[in-house]
Amino acid sequence: MKSQSQHFDPRQIMHGSHFEIFHYKEPRPDAVEVHHHDFYEVYFFLGGTVEYWVDGKTFRLDPGDLLMINPMELHRPIVTGTDKIYERIVLWINKEYLEKLSTDTMNLAGCFDTSLPTHTNFIHPKTVERTALTTRLNELIRETYGNAPGNDLYAHGLFLQFMVELNRLAKRAPKVRAIKEESSDLVFQTLTYINEHFYEDLSLESLSGKFYVSKYYLSHAFSSEVGVSIYRYIILKRLTNACQLLLEGKTAKEVCTLCGFSDYTSFFRAFKNEYGLSPRDFVSGNL
Repeated sequence: MKSQSQHFDPRQIMHGSHFEIFHYKEPRPDAVEVHHHDFYEVYFFLGGTVEYWVDGKTFRLDPGDLLMINPMELHRPIVTGTDKIYERIVLWINKEYLEKLSTDTMNLAGCFDTSLPTHTNFIHPKTVERTALTTRLNELIRETYGNAPGNDLYAHGLFLQFMVELNRLAKRAPKVRAIKEESSDLVFQTLTYINEHFYEDLSLESLSGKFYVSKYYLSHAFSSEVGVSIYRYIILKRLTNACQLLLEGKTAKEVCTLCGFSDYTSFFRAFKNEYGLSPRDFVSGNL
């Protein structure tokens, strides 16, 4: 059986068709850029000094806190201290697999649904809940990487139990306000505008003119708080929506126009550079 603690893998693409789970523990982790992926993510924080940025909201984490992130949300961890070991368990979940497991009594993807008025990315479990979650996830890691007969069946059973428990917990968890719900007013307004107008012809010049600041000031403020340039954020937001539209059945040429790319060549190049796949291959791989 593999060690429960693994070396950090920077990839953001799932290799499996069901779920993948990782236990990471590092003294000085490399910085992670703002990113997204086409699967659900559960992030269980175990140790270190970390804030987590999710689409304009920043959460300060205590050991035992949970984050639930859906494919449409850009996000990144911000490790603010190097004097403590950074430890967490990360669970990646295939969307179609989770849909197939759902029943009339419980939509297992409900805890990731940002359209719900009660939705929250953040859960601060009580002590008894935190102990139960830790036990369940450690069992899931053990069975996922074990080689005993029936490990795969046991792991899938544990996964199903965990997702039921997580959804129950999410439904009764209070909605927690992020520590930096609005970042600075300028950056928050810029993020909101980009999120609502990503399909339009956006540029640093047009955004700085809209908010009556110099483009240099806006660029510095944005990259300092978000962790990427405005240009990079716009590309990521467009690609996030492009993935969703492709999976909904839109053609690549339709998606190019709907997501604000100037021409198909630019869209194809950005998509291929980000995901290592053409739009067609992305769709066929998710069918």
